[in-house]
Amino acid sequence: MALDILAMAPLYQAPAITRIGPKTDPSKRPADPLKPLVPSRTKLTTIEAKRIMSILDEAINKVELVTLLSYVASNREDVEGVLGEDIMRAVREHEDLCQVLLENVRCLKEKERQLQEQEEAEEEGWLRDRLLSIELQKSSLSPLTQQIKDSTKNVLRLLLSNPQAARLLQMQTQSRSAEAQNFIDSLIELRGFLFEKLVTSPMEARDKAQFIQDINRQNSNNQQIIDTLENELAERMKKRNAEEELEDLEAVHKEEKIALEELKRRHKVLVEEFVQIREEREINSKKRMEAEQEMVRMVRAATLIQAFWKGYLVRSLLRSKKKRGKGKAKGKEKGKQKGKEKGKGKK
Repeated sequence: MALDILAMAPLYQAPAITRIGPKTDPSKRPADPLKPLVPSRTKLTTIEAKRIMSILDEAINKVELVTLLSYVASNREDVEGVLGEDIMRAVREHEDLCQVLLENVRCLKEKERQLQEQEEAEEEGWLRDRLLSIELQKSSLSPLTQQIKDSTKNVLRLLLSNPQAARLLQMQTQSRSAEAQNFIDSLIELRGFLFEKLVTSPMEARDKAQFIQDINRQNSNNQQIIDTLENELAERMKKRNAEEELEDLEAVHKEEKIALEELKRRHKVLVEEFVQIREEREINSKKRMEAEQEMVRMVRAATLIQAFWKGYLVRSLLRSKKKRGKGKAKGKEKGKQKGKEKGKGKK
């Protein structure tokens, strides 16, 4: 979608001084003291999250290249030896299509302006012909727009197939227009929000939502109290102005200020308690994980001991069977021996 938008923009853009900023990792940004809930993870762990971030990074890279095509078109002699003949030919074709589109749009606006100026003075037949001409010209913009989109994709394909040329082109960030740079900055900011969303676990998201909900509710209650106090103060000030004296008004103001400070103090205590509870939850979760890991190790050790003991019993049983077999064989041999001796005695 980003490339479709940029493909419709004019090819020539005014140079801007703003340079593109690096893709910032939210984990490296300074911690916000007003945001106690931050993701515990700093890296993407699932393949789906990595694919999503890869697609967004690829889109940002392509947008960076497309927004520099105006520099290539206006500095052909300087970049032709670097980018190569194929890329330059594709850029020239893209430039010609953009120029045709701009000319058609300019003519269309001029016809519409003339129509608005002369529609009351001219004949009905002339107006009908002019409206038909405008509609035909509008219908011709759609295929031309599609050609520009296709040429943009073709230029990108050639640039991405030549990484060295793409890197050299991306170095010309000072030639990008301010509007294009703002668009890229918005994409980079979106990348930061998406990264933070992907590294936040469901439990952290639920805790964060609950924390924000509690804070909003507390802020709403505090605001209601403040509004009530301010209204009461306003009413009392009116009465004091009518009756009563400046010293009394100052005393009332001090009381209301003390009440407001007390509300702020209670709000701060609530935030600190929430942070403490969250830290205790993290500690308990870590201890529970360690206990589960210890249990797994004990189960594995018990399984290993049982396997060893079963093996030992099997081997012991096999040895006992072998000994019994040898004893029976020896008994049979001794019986045969005694039978022979008896036969000889009878003879």
